[in-house]
Amino acid sequence: MKRTTTMQTIILGDGPLGWAIAAAAGERGERIPIIGRPAFDRHHPTAVSGADIVVDASQGPAVRANVETGLEGGVRRFVIATTGWASDREPVERALIDAGAAAVVSANFSLGMALFGRLVETAAELFGAVDGFDPFLLEWHRRAKADRPSGTALDLASRMTAHRPAGARTGELEVVSIRAGASPGMHLVGFDAAGETIELRLTARDRSAYASGVLAAADWLRRATRTPGIHPFDPVVDELLARPADAAAA
Repeated sequence: MKRTTTMQTIILGDGPLGWAIAAAAGERGERIPIIGRPAFDRHHPTAVSGADIVVDASQGPAVRANVETGLEGGVRRFVIATTGWASDREPVERALIDAGAAAVVSANFSLGMALFGRLVETAAELFGAVDGFDPFLLEWHRRAKADRPSGTALDLASRMTAHRPAGARTGELEVVSIRAGASPGMHLVGFDAAGETIELRLTARDRSAYASGVLAAADWLRRATRTPGIHPFDPVVDELLARPADAAAA
C-alpha cells in the first residue's frame, strides 16, 4: 500500500545498498534522498536537517562521523546498515545515549538472514550435543567487499559458538571467506562428520531483501519511542513475526 508522510528519511551512502533502499521506498510511495560522500571530512549538519531518520549505508570509517553529524542536525533515529565500524561502536552508542537517540544496527538487514541465524543457533545446539560433528562456515561476497570475514559471518560465528557446549570459542570455528565476482552474499553453515555432512545455506540474489529490512527497522523506530542507544534487528523481526498482516500494510 502506498503511503504519504511528512516525515523524512535521508540515506547517507550512494552505493548499491543505498540505491536499493531508495528503490524499495519508492515502491511503497516514498521518495528518499540519497547523499554521497561529503566534500570534506564529514557532512555538514544542515545536510540532514529536517530528517527524522538517517539511514547509514556508507562505509565503516564514516559511520561515527555520520551519526555525530545527524545528532548535531537534530536527528534522533538512525538505521545503521554498514559494517566495519566495530572499533567505533562504543563512542557511537555513548553519543546516541547522551543525545536521547536510538539506532537499529545490523550487519545484515535481510529478514531471511535473521531467521537463518535462529536456525543456525538451533542446529549448533543440536549438533554440538553429539560427538563427531565439526562445524564450519563459508561466506562469499563480491570482489570489492573490504571486510573479511563479513559482519554477517561474524554474527553467525558468534551464534554458532554461543550454542555449542561450554568452552567453544569463536576462534575455534573454521571460517572461510571468498572475495570474487559480483555475488551480493552467500553464507553456508555446515556440520561435518565421518559419514555425512549437513549444510544450511542462504544466498542473496540482490540487495532488495536488505533494503526491505532497513525500511522495516525505520518503521519500527517510528512506531514508538525507543530506549536511547543501539538496538539489534531482532526486536524488529519479532514484531514482524507477531503481526505480519499489520506490518505488510504499514
